[in-house]
Formats: sequence, C-alpha cells, structure tokens
Amino acid sequence: MHHLPRLYGIRPYPVTTPYSKIHALLRNAGLGCSIALIVGCTNKQVNTFIFAADLPPDFAYQAAVYYVPAPGETCTVETRYNKAPEFNREWRKAYKPDSEIVIRRTRMGCPLVISRIELEINSAYGKDWGDISQDSANVVIRDELEAQYKGTFSEAGESTFYGQCQWLFRTAGSKRRIVKILDCKKTNPQGELGRGRPFSAYTLDQLPGKTVRMKIKLAREERPYMGDTWVKVPNGWKRCMGDNFEDQYAFCFGNYKDFSSFQMPDGRQCTIYPGCTE
Repeated sequence: MHHLPRLYGIRPYPVTTPYSKIHALLRNAGLGCSIALIVGCTNKQVNTFIFAADLPPDFAYQAAVYYVPAPGETCTVETRYNKAPEFNREWRKAYKPDSEIVIRRTRMGCPLVISRIELEINSAYGKDWGDISQDSANVVIRDELEAQYKGTFSEAGESTFYGQCQWLFRTAGSKRRIVKILDCKKTNPQGELGRGRPFSAYTLDQLPGKTVRMKIKLAREERPYMGDTWVKVPNGWKRCMGDNFEDQYAFCFGNYKDFSSFQMPDGRQCTIYPGCTE
C-alpha cells in the first residue's frame, strides 16, 4: 500500500466533503465575483459628456476643447499639448451635431481636466469658398462656481443654453458685392436678447454622463452692417450712392434719393436687397 507524502507537516486525509457543499461553495464564490464586478463598474467614474447643438439650416459649429492641470496638481503643460483635436474642423465637408468630450485626460504625464470649449458658429451665404461667416460662443468649466453662474440640468441629464444669430449685410469692392457678417447674441429660453455671445458654465462634477446643448435660432430679418449706408423701403433696402460708385464707404449723409446698384453673391446685378429688383 502506497502512502501519501506529508507536505509541510500537514497530514493528508481523504476528501469527504459532500457534493452539495462543494456546489454551494462554488456558487457562492461565483456570486462574490459577480458582486465584485458590479461594484467595480459602479465605482468607475464616467469620463465623458455630450456636447450637442440645435442650429438653423446650413449652420454648423466647430469646437476646440482646452484643458488645465487638475486641482491640486503642480505640473504644467504647454498650450499646444492641452488642446484636444477640434470637432467639426472640416464642417463644410462633414458635420456631426453631437460630440463626445473627455473630461479628464493625461498629457506629458500631467493629469488634466477640461477648462473650456471655444465654439465657432459657422454658415455659408454663397457658393464661393470665401462666402462664409462665423461668430463665437463659449462653455466654461470650473472646479467650483457660484450658483448664479452655474448651469442646471434636467432630470433627463440635459442642460440647454440659448442664442440668436442675425445676418448683417454690406457691400465691398469695386463691384459693390454683397458680403454678409454673422452676429450672434445670447438669449434666454423665451428668445429675449441678452448681452454678449451665447455662453454657459458648469462645474466638473456636473458633467459626467450628461448632455450640454446649444440651441441657436436665426433672426427673421437681416439688417445693414453699418448705419447710414442703406435706406429702408417698403420691400427691402436700397444702397446709398455716396460720392460716386467708387466710394467704398458711401454714407448717405442725408441724400436719400441717389442710390446705386450692387452685386449679389451669385453674380446678379441688383438695386434692392434682398429681393434684387423692385
């Protein structure tokens, strides 16, 4: 009869544990692993949020996201390294209204947190590559903010800030070609204009898993970029002549009888804006 060797002074003995007990032990061990996995998932902090935009037709935004060292960190990172790749940089070729933005990241060994999103609201008014204009908006993120400056979120996890853009028009060049400038202002939810560009602010702990939405409307009417250069008439605007057609400023200076033609972005020669002909 062979004898089992003794290991580290432990006396060998035959396995007599009932099968049911072994099964229960294995089952409990599996449950423990499942609980550990669930706890691990629960404790893992979401590190992104969604920035989204509701814009007028043919509008698009670009977003540049900037980071700073996390609170309590003494490291520094050059500006060229604390900026994330721009969202919708090629907006005229491909555009996505929703962008997933990282809250915390590490660059050059330095832990960083999101500091601000610089937004550019773009639109084209003609087919030429230069027939575009833009204005700005901003989202600021801080470790702490006074309640009066801090955006709020709905139960669904969404926060919305508002603005309105308006087209301003002028003439430029020897042909007095129409050029348009986009002018955007912040508004309240009812559409009442405020001072400054569209803007919102949040704290870092508000953002994980949430959605920040920018909602922009377009003003129904355009207006001249510069005062005393156009005259309002029942069906549009007429361009003052100025001293002569070559006068680039062409202020009216009280002369509301002598008007000039001008060129639309599509090449049409017109005498009234925006309808072209009277």
